[in-house]
Parts: sequence; C-alpha cells; structure tokens
Amino acid sequence: MSTLNSLEQVKRKKIRVGRGIGSGKGKTSGRGVKGQKSRSGVAIKSFEGGQMPLYRRLPKRGFNSIKKANVEKINLGKIQYFIKKKSINSKEKINLELLKKLNILNKKSSKLKILGSGEVEEKIIIEADFFSKSAKDKLEKNGSIVQIFKK
Repeated sequence: MSTLNSLEQVKRKKIRVGRGIGSGKGKTSGRGVKGQKSRSGVAIKSFEGGQMPLYRRLPKRGFNSIKKANVEKINLGKIQYFIKKKSINSKEKINLELLKKLNILNKKSSKLKILGSGEVEEKIIIEADFFSKSAKDKLEKNGSIVQIFKK
C-alpha cells in the first residue's frame, strides 16, 4: 500500500486468474467453457453479433472533399477542334454554360479552367474562372478577349 497516494485504484489488489478453485477465478479463469472467446489470442473487433457493424452502416466518404468545387479543364487545342468542327461559333462568347449545353463538358461541373495545350487560330471571346499562364498569353497574343470571373 502506498502512503503517498490513497486513491482506491492504487490500493486495489490485482486479480490473479487461474490460481485454484477457491479464488473464484480458477480453472477456466472467468472465460466460461469452450468457444472462440475462451481461447487465447482471440479478439473479435467490431463484431456486433451478426448485426450489420457500424463501420458498414455508415456511408463511405473517404478523401472526397464535400466543399470541393468541380473544376472542369479544357485545352485551347480542344476549343480550336470544336470551332473547326463548327460545334462552337467563334463569334459567340465561349463560357461554361455554352460548353455544358453542347455536351462538351460534364453537367456537374461548376467552374472552368482553360489550359494552354494547342493553339487557337480565330479571335474568340472566352470567359472562365481560371486560366493557365500559357493559355492567357496565347489568347492575348492572338487578340482574343479574356474574361476572368472574380471569386
């Protein structure tokens, strides 16, 4: 017994299991008779007796951020391809709504980024949320009008 600490958990005596029938924890050491739980080295983690476990009842979310905006990316080369194919009129303003309407971009996308791979031959009016540096430079050199949405 400690004289420094008089808390009950310090004073309590350790139960020694498997030390004779008179101890109350002898023979099977409080584990009952037979079965998985009576064996050594058995841990049934998160087992709920056949009920669907909690970790399987909850929805999977993983690393998909709930707040993340779906930013759709498109290259200048792709825009030129659609202009050549006559899907996009080069005189029209090119923006996210137009590209969604023409089924070029995903309907779920909420923002648009223009990337600089490829070239645009015509002068176009384009508005997007983001532009890569190379895309912006190419469009301005071409004489196109670039409009960036403010956040």
